[in-house]
Amino acid sequence: MKRPRAPLPRTADGAPHVPVLLAEVIEALALPGAAIAVDGTFGAGGYTRAMLAAEPNLRVIAIDRDPGAIAGGGDLVAASKGRLSLVEGRFGKLDDLLAAQDVDAVDAVVLDIGVSSMQIDQPERGFSFRNDGPLDMRMARSGRSAADIVNDTDEADLADIIFHYGEERRSRAVARAIVEARKAGRIESTAALAGIVAGVVWADPASGIHPATRTFQGLRIAVNDELGELVQALHAAERILKPGGRLVVVTFHSLEDRIVKQFLTIRSGRAAQGSRHLPSQSAGPDASFTLATKGAVLPSEAETRANPRARSAKLRAAVRNATAAPPPLAAIEALAALPERPPRGRGGRR
Repeated sequence: MKRPRAPLPRTADGAPHVPVLLAEVIEALALPGAAIAVDGTFGAGGYTRAMLAAEPNLRVIAIDRDPGAIAGGGDLVAASKGRLSLVEGRFGKLDDLLAAQDVDAVDAVVLDIGVSSMQIDQPERGFSFRNDGPLDMRMARSGRSAADIVNDTDEADLADIIFHYGEERRSRAVARAIVEARKAGRIESTAALAGIVAGVVWADPASGIHPATRTFQGLRIAVNDELGELVQALHAAERILKPGGRLVVVTFHSLEDRIVKQFLTIRSGRAAQGSRHLPSQSAGPDASFTLATKGAVLPSEAETRANPRARSAKLRAAVRNATAAPPPLAAIEALAALPERPPRGRGGRR
């Protein structure tokens, strides 16, 4: 008798949802023989589904802070015949969430960082300017929204968010335009904000990137503390992985990848050279990870043609050593925070 299959998740246009670098992720996880694995970013369940298929005896614990994602995974839970548990929560707390499931060690952890295609495709979530919707962007649907930041943050702090998290070079002009526009009333919709940004950031037709893309990225990261969550998740995975366990992380922009790269560089015993992003590291404790990839794994040309969202994806993987997890790295935690603003009167960026 054939095992029932849960229906494949679909994108807004009805096409099957295929997660980025799926084959490469499953290969890097090395699941045959594994007992318990964690999908820290369940989303539409693409990685989880492939993990369950890769090892018939595997139990998967999938985490997502979005209650809609958890609710949408019911069919996959039923089809898994007890092999899948869905847990609502932040992946930065994955070791605590697993402890609540009576799990103290796992064989694999995968993290797919950033907003999911399903969230982008829902105008009411406010993640995208492609369709007008409320300026929200909250993955957990609670707490401070993007509208709160846009309307209540002072101009200098708003410029810092847009510059550091969005990597928008014209962040000062964008912040100034937002502050001027909100004098006429609160900015509450994605279309309204996109229009304001487009008035001061010039479009590059060759790139195909909307002028508001970087501003929206910066606000989304700030709303959800995405970089802080990533730093916490890396340290939590280090604590929960068994010796020989695999950590696989897929990122989609330079801020995320820099954090993952520097964390794994230091934890694998390859002290990073100093840079403006991270000071030089002195010799520390024994390596807790061994790198499983030489540099970042990138999507193939065929994948980027089929899925343009994949073009910026990078995969990094490492194998947990037997060394006890050392204390969290303050230098990595600093990468997730906004830099201190220089004193008044000194020249600055933006």
